[in-house]
Amino acid sequence: MSDKVKRKLTTILAADAAGFSRAMDADEVGTYAALHAAREVFGKLITRHGGRIANTAGDGLIADFPSAVEAAQCAIEVQNELVSQDAALKFRIGVHLGDVIVDGEDLIGEGVNLAARLQSMAEPGGVLISQQVYDQVHSKLTIGFEYLGEKRPRDLPDDIPIYRIAMSQSANPHRVNPIPFTQAYKSTPKQSAGGSSPKHPDLSRTVRLTAMISGALVLINLVSGGGVWAHWAILVAASIAALNMADTLVPEKISRLVPARHVIIIASLTLVNIFSWTGYLWVLWPAGGLLVAAFVRKTLSRPE
Repeated sequence: MSDKVKRKLTTILAADAAGFSRAMDADEVGTYAALHAAREVFGKLITRHGGRIANTAGDGLIADFPSAVEAAQCAIEVQNELVSQDAALKFRIGVHLGDVIVDGEDLIGEGVNLAARLQSMAEPGGVLISQQVYDQVHSKLTIGFEYLGEKRPRDLPDDIPIYRIAMSQSANPHRVNPIPFTQAYKSTPKQSAGGSSPKHPDLSRTVRLTAMISGALVLINLVSGGGVWAHWAILVAASIAALNMADTLVPEKISRLVPARHVIIIASLTLVNIFSWTGYLWVLWPAGGLLVAAFVRKTLSRPE
């Protein structure tokens, strides 16, 4: 390693234009102009928030910031400004706080790779952040965050917690957003003494609440007499709870193929089919529709 190469802890912002190759095929000159305009937006806001562009490659760029808060705010403002300009290109952005190697003006290493992987997993116009960034910004920015669970970025060996910034709630930086309904029933993963995150958020509150509701319904059914009906109410309560915990209940191998919530819905409909059995397995129709929809969405949203 040369004397000019050194390490530092920094926040990396990785950005890339979605569908750039298709856009170039359709309108090369117009797409290049849109890319140039978008780069001006990135450059202006990166500088405003104390960052610098480390390198650019094709339709993407890598920037680093001394502050995770400034990096996240910059990502939000970039996406909002591109939307306000009705930009022809939409960008995916990933932000990660990690150790990198500085070689002259370039940044390389695992920290940069992870930011790039987060970017590739983001939706066009969206921002994904790592656990390390979330820990630094969630109490300092008045925006919404959605915990997506632990996912394994391409070519990396381990699952990592990933958060999505709620862009629809971030247009007004002074607005304090409520915790999303799905977050109210699961706590944020905490760093352990060793610095790693647990496999799943703490679900004890939801499990206890569902168990108490189920027990109360069974008791009411027994005391009131008549036919057995409690299983229907319990199914509704359990389905709602499972939908809110879908990312932690459904194994990663399955959720990579079918969205976790689709799996929970199919399971709930299957129980409805069994409880109301008339000799016809009708659940195959909605289940098939959900599986086809998941396949189509996965195909259309696959990064280039």
